[in-house]
Amino acid sequence: MVSANREMAVYCFDTLVAHYNSDESPPPPAFQDAHHVNFDSLLLLLVIACGYNLTQSKKDYALRSCPLFVTWKKVVNGGEPRLRGCIGTLEARDLINGFRDYALTSALRDRRFSPIQSKELPLLECTVSVLSDYETANNYLDWEVGKHGIIIVFTDPEHNTRRNATYLPEVAAHEGWTELEAINSLIRKSGYTGTITESLRKSIRLTRYQSTIFTMHYSEYVSYVKETRGSPPAIIAAKAKPGRH
Repeated sequence: MVSANREMAVYCFDTLVAHYNSDESPPPPAFQDAHHVNFDSLLLLLVIACGYNLTQSKKDYALRSCPLFVTWKKVVNGGEPRLRGCIGTLEARDLINGFRDYALTSALRDRRFSPIQSKELPLLECTVSVLSDYETANNYLDWEVGKHGIIIVFTDPEHNTRRNATYLPEVAAHEGWTELEAINSLIRKSGYTGTITESLRKSIRLTRYQSTIFTMHYSEYVSYVKETRGSPPAIIAAKAKPGRH
């Protein structure tokens, strides 16, 4: 099983710094030995769970391919960290491409927030989450706050459309919610604006999962880079493009 670790958070910061410096790619991550095999990773995980024998290279790939999320928060004057972006995938992705893609997507393209600017870097903390242990719940309350993340899927009775949303395992505990409060909030997060009834809750198909997380503040990232590479990271001012003022 792959667990979230420091090198993953470092790679997310590296990716964001490289973006601000207009570099094509960040330095190779410490977990760059991941294998790359061209087949459906979700099917592979299912096959492993069913107990079929696989070649070692395919097993290695499965262990290096996981659902993941990248969360950016901003810490101002020692206060409570405030969310600046959180996006990931509930499907398995190889770790290098997954963390590179979602480090940028969560920082720059989370529609709930303005894109993170380079001047905010010193105030940022990055949390990487690696998801595991997906299970189909018996009902919408068949999960535990602080232990499980949840995915809900239901049909909007007013528009006959499919809606879905997820909360990572730490969200409900951080907000101080009960299971019921978290479900109601997640229904709203899915975009549903109608009345939340018990009938609607009972129609939910809920998948629960667990995760490991690792959080790193920018100051810790700077110290790590200085120690391992000899000099701190630097942001090079972007050159103005022709015709732009």
